[in-house]
Formats: sequence, structure tokens, C-alpha cells
Amino acid sequence: PASRAAALWLRQAPPPGRRWIAAAPSGPLAGIRILDFTRILAGPSCTQILGDMGAEVIKLERPGAGDDTRAFAPPFLPKNDRGDPSDFSAYFAGVNRNKASVTMNYTTPEGQEVIRRLLGKCDVLVENFKTGTLEKYGLGYPQLKKEFPSLVYCSITGFGHTGPYSKRPGYDALAQAMGGLMSITGEPGGEPMKLGVPVIDLVAGMHGVMGILAALRHASVSGQGQHVDISMLDVTTALLSNQGMNYLATKQLPQRLGNQHPNIVPYQVMPASDGFFILSVGNDATFERFIAVAREADPEAGAEKLLEDPRFSTAVARVENRDVVTEGCNALTKKRSVAWWLEHLQKNSIGCSPIMNLEQVFSDPHVLERKMLLDLKVSSVEKPATVIASPLKFDQTPVNYRLPPPELGEHTDEVLRGVAGFTDAEIAELRAKGAV
Repeated sequence: PASRAAALWLRQAPPPGRRWIAAAPSGPLAGIRILDFTRILAGPSCTQILGDMGAEVIKLERPGAGDDTRAFAPPFLPKNDRGDPSDFSAYFAGVNRNKASVTMNYTTPEGQEVIRRLLGKCDVLVENFKTGTLEKYGLGYPQLKKEFPSLVYCSITGFGHTGPYSKRPGYDALAQAMGGLMSITGEPGGEPMKLGVPVIDLVAGMHGVMGILAALRHASVSGQGQHVDISMLDVTTALLSNQGMNYLATKQLPQRLGNQHPNIVPYQVMPASDGFFILSVGNDATFERFIAVAREADPEAGAEKLLEDPRFSTAVARVENRDVVTEGCNALTKKRSVAWWLEHLQKNSIGCSPIMNLEQVFSDPHVLERKMLLDLKVSSVEKPATVIASPLKFDQTPVNYRLPPPELGEHTDEVLRGVAGFTDAEIAELRAKGAV
């Protein structure tokens, strides 16, 4: 049956007539080809995950300029062992490995025809233009779906393709603000605060990956593609999770709690005698073990008396009496150093951790053992670039790293010849017309 053949086709690599631009992929998406119309972060993070998992990703970039993040610098990648800066943006390098760069002017008729030729050899198109942009050039999903009925077309935008805000541009900070995250992030009484990384861009990219994989599964059994519409505001709303449910259940606006948890106490940053650490007490049994450790920290402090206080004795009571519980626990943890608390809490199976800076993270033995750092040779940089590796670990179909972050247009001729079937003379003509 056709559906069975399509399902088997998804799992083989590469399908007949295809060739790899670099070393063959080992990941579970080997055999899938992506046309990547994305730039900045949400879209490129999505397509990098797909590329790490084995998909062949063809990244389309503006001639002469490329992805905006090529200019998001400094910092630049270090050029050599002396640390001299190259002209390659660290931001761009972080989300654009395992991609072939093709310069393409989609605003010209010739560029649009090239894109259609490429789409005939692709399974997925991913784009993160403002809603309606590609439709102006005949490249929206409604215009392509008849010609490419099995195409999975994923759009990642600020507000989605429907609704009163759909035409607005989208940015991570806007989504964090409009989606309520900033209202519940920050110190009590302080100003609203966004997270330290562009988390909505990244999570929107992850939802793009999930949507694409689900749509590919549907296409494998039905032959039918579809439009996957990812909105950063939708993603932010979904991320409200327990805080959103707290509001829906009570109609009371959650307040900013700094580093505390809205439903668990103590679950927060704790002061030690020489710094701070994280303490996670998820239930009453764990709180009793914490009190036992606190007695070791200072037998004279009377920690055991807290268990007799009804404000401390149950998880619900600790949340209802957050301020007094926090004050009481802080007084206990200030008795000893961070190292002492981490050692003794871990011995008693109590959640805790140091608060590490990035130097400490990237030198941590567990992070290194998990191979979360990766050296890639970027063509214009003498020194191999160290980047953050994929967190995905497959025991049968491991991710692999076939292409470093590309130079602008590095693979244009190779892709147009090998994938789309253009001759050298045709490519030269396209370049003369400003299409590539």
C-alpha cells in the first residue's frame, strides 16, 4: 500500500536520486530534506534541531546580507589561539550548523522559480516571516499546496496566521510581555522582568519541530501535507502552565515571587554563610529530612521545633505562611557554607544545587561527560569554534555534525546543481539576474 511505502521511505537514507552535501547523517530524520526560509532565532533553532537529527537543511539567505544574526556581533568567534576576533558572529554560529547556505532573492520571478524547483525535491518548508510576506511573492502555503500536496509547511510567527494581531511583527520580549511571563517574573515589588535568554524564541522553535514531525507522520501515511502554524504568543500562553492554572482556578493574579515557587515552599534560592544555593523541598517527608540536616548544621538552633509549628508542618501550610517559613529556613541555612549544605543535603536525597556561572557550567564534569560542547571548523576561522552541542541522545540513530555554520552562500552552486538540477550556465544566468 502507498501509506506503507511512504512510512518506509521516511526511515531510509538517502532516498533514490538524492545525495548528501556532506557526510551522510546518522540521525532518525535521515532522508528528509528541509527548505529553510528562516532567520534570527526561533526558526533557525527549529531547523538546527531537525538538521542535528539527520534532516538535510538548505538555508536560503539574502544575497549580500544573509541572516540578520550574521551581524549580531560582537562577540565574534575567536579567529586563532590568541583570541583575535574573526568576522563570524557567535550568535549565528550557535543555531546554524548542519545547514547548507544558498543565497536566494525570493522577490524576483527567477528566484521564485528556483524555489519551486527546490521544493520539488523537499519535504518541509520552514519560514518565520511576518504573516502575509511570502504570499506577496506566490510562496505562501495556499499558493503552494496544490502544486506540492505532500509538503509540510511550517510558519513560526509572533502571533500566528489568524487573529487580530496576526499582521504584527513578533519578538521574544514582546511575547514574554504580552503572554504574562514578565508579570510573574522578578522580585516582589520590583519591575516586571524577562528571562535571561530568549526562551520564547527557543520554545517556539521546539514547538515547530514537534509540529513538523507530527505532520511528517501524517504525510507518511496519507500523502497529505499541511500548514503548521506556530505563534510565539500561543507558546507563551501555554508556558504559563501551573501559574496560568492558579489564576484560572482562583481568578487571583499571581504576584512576582523572585526565586520562589508559587506552590511549594521552600523551593528557592537559600542564603548560606558564604553565598547562595538552590533548595527544593517537594513534600513533607523531604522537609523533615531537611530539618534533620539543619539540626546537624547547628544543634543549638532548635530546627526541630519548626516541625511542631503548624505553619511549617504541612506543604499546604508552608505555602500559606510563605514569609514566615522563608525567614525561618533562611536563618537555618545561614549557619553553614554552600559546600557544607550541598554535601549534606545530597547525602539525604534532598534536591539542591550550586548556582553556577557559564564558566562553571562549561567546565562541569557532568556537562563534559554528556558531550555538550562541540568543536567545529568554520571555513573562514583558523581556530575550531566551540559551540553548544545537541542535548538529544539516541542509542540507535545518534545525531551527528556534518556541516559547520556556513559562510554566506557557501553551497549555492552545489545545491542548485545537485538538488535542483541547474546547469553551470543556468546558474551563471541566475546570478547575472540577481536571483542568487
